[in-house]
This record gives sequence, C-alpha cells and structure tokens, in this order.
Amino acid sequence: MSVDRLSAKGRTTVMGIVNVTADSFSDGGQYLDVDAAVAHAHELVRLGADIIDVGAESTRPGATRVPAEVEAARIRPVIAQLHDDGILTSIDTMRAATAMAAAEAGADLINDVSGGLADPDMYAVMAETQLPVCLMHWRAERFESAAGAADHGGDVVKDVHDVLAQLADNAIAAGVKPENITVDPGLGFAKTAEDNWALLNALPEFIVGPYPVLVGASRKRFLTGIRQARGLDHLPTDADPATAAVTALAAHMGAWCVRVHEVAVSRDAVDVASAWKAGR
Repeated sequence: MSVDRLSAKGRTTVMGIVNVTADSFSDGGQYLDVDAAVAHAHELVRLGADIIDVGAESTRPGATRVPAEVEAARIRPVIAQLHDDGILTSIDTMRAATAMAAAEAGADLINDVSGGLADPDMYAVMAETQLPVCLMHWRAERFESAAGAADHGGDVVKDVHDVLAQLADNAIAAGVKPENITVDPGLGFAKTAEDNWALLNALPEFIVGPYPVLVGASRKRFLTGIRQARGLDHLPTDADPATAAVTALAAHMGAWCVRVHEVAVSRDAVDVASAWKAGR
C-alpha cells in the first residue's frame, strides 16, 4: 500500500467522513449503528468519494475522549465490512492500539490529528503496518478538544511548516517510509479564523513541499462565520457551499485530498477544477 494507490488519477482525491460517534459536531449519533455507518459509507462512495475516513472519537470543541476499548469496538466492524466490500478506508484516531486494530480490519491509511504526538506508540504502529499516514498540525497540551487558539509564535504559517516537517521526521525516524507520508495543516484545531484563512492563503507553499497535502475545512466554524456575518443561518451543514468553494480552490492549487462531509458537491468542485486545468 502507498499514497499513490490511494490517489485519484488526474484530480484531487475526495475523502468522505463517517463518524461512528455520539457527539461529533455535525452528525454525532447518526451512524453509531454499524449497518447505518456502512450504508452511509456506500452512499458517499456512490456520490463520488474515493476513500472513507472512519472515526469513533470526536475532537469537536468541548469534546472529551472515549475509552480506548469503546473506540476500537466502534470502528473495527465498520472498517472490516467496508474492506470486504472493496472500499478504501482511513482510520481517524490518535491511539496506536486503535490504529493497529483498524489496520488488522483492513484500513488503508492512518489519519492522526495529533500528528503522532498523542500516543508514544503511534509512530511505531505506523511503521509496523507500513500503511500511508496523514500527520496533522495541532498545538495542544492535552489532545482532546479542538477549541481555543494556541500560541503559534506570531506566524501560524511558519509554525505549521516547521511542526509538520518535525512530525514527518519523527515518523521517518521510527521507520515510516517518506513516500507513505501525507500532511494536514489542521484547519480549525486550536486556530482562530484568521489563522485558518492565513493557512489557506499559504496553501500553495505547502503543496510544493515534500509531502502530499490534505485539506480538512469541511463545516468548520470559520466557514459558518461567512454566513453568520450576513445574518444568515450558520449551522455546520450551512457551511457546505463554502466548503465546496474551498474544495474547488484547493483542488485547483493541487491539494492531494479534501476531507468532506457532503461528498457530492465537493466531488463536483474537484471535477470542475480538474476540467478547468485541463481546458476541457
């Protein structure tokens, strides 16, 4: 398995989100049942997702961590069934034991929003499984809730560049192959709206770097703020049009992957970006 095998040909990869959680910020409780989660994943693939990101622990503002055994029990049957059905999956976890359980069930990528920092055994598991990995930037003393704003030293773009480089070095030192590494600037994780926009503005700088870039802006609070500023409804789902706009721009710039809840509109946006660049 390699990042290339997970990559869509000629366009940005679309990662659909399946939260097997009770408290995720936009769809908590909808897919706790295994059959419901699997059915939702199939629908996302039908709408254009290339890979399904399965998570069982929320990092929304105010979230608290679930017991390790609960997290593993939630994800294992979902990933196993999707693997049997021929659907590519990633496991969204900060726990090495959960990552290993998911790998044994057939997961194709380890997506750790702590960048491997929340669990001292994570890099070793990444190396042992030899799966592609996604390392995300998130400055936190305790990796629980994404709320608040961390101190990024006055330059969030430089901080994210520096930290992602260090995370990749950590993974490589543990035995992860460089060609198996992707990175995520961590939009919305202990960052202000201004931080998030600065990172998106600097996206080309990250894309020309050594590792493929995943953009995870879907339904984040800084996107709902666009509608809120106009006095409109601004629930997480109301940010789907803004998410699609981010998807189109990120895809046009060459992002490797976008991670989204509403797959259909973002897949349309990816295809528009691809056709636009090709002149078709």
